[in-house]
Amino acid sequence: MATVTSAAVAIPSFTGLKACASSSSRVSTASAKVATTPVARLAVKASLKDVGAVVIATAASAMLASNAMAIEVLLGGDDGSLAFVPGTFSVNSGETITFKNNAGFPHNVVFDEDEIPAGVDASKISMGEEDLLNAPGETYSVTLSEKGTYSFYCSPHAGAGMKGQVTVN
Repeated sequence: MATVTSAAVAIPSFTGLKACASSSSRVSTASAKVATTPVARLAVKASLKDVGAVVIATAASAMLASNAMAIEVLLGGDDGSLAFVPGTFSVNSGETITFKNNAGFPHNVVFDEDEIPAGVDASKISMGEEDLLNAPGETYSVTLSEKGTYSFYCSPHAGAGMKGQVTVN
């Protein structure tokens, strides 16, 4: 338990000292009291077991958060190429894929309705063909839950071969 209290403080006073040495020097002390207003007491009661539980919970949520974003895919290569980097990859069902504008923009991410698992609505996982990421660092994220292979492309650069594929396990 932490407690804040007031205390009397002794402050020495060196009045009467002179520049030249004298046979009688006086040293006196003055006493000052520091007044404080009542302070609420702060109680910290934690056992090692409680601290351990907090550490484990924090580590578990960090692991879950790191699993939530499976991969970051760059839109445009560092060398200026019109490509998804990486172009082919795998994620687990329910993990988030973040597509990040890197170079050669504008870009977007459109899933090919003929090359995704049956029953998946391409319009719900794709950016609109007219929607574009125009600045460096802009992102688009999608979470895929249906297992299978998904093909996607960048509509402004599909003719240049900017296509990719993800396998959801």
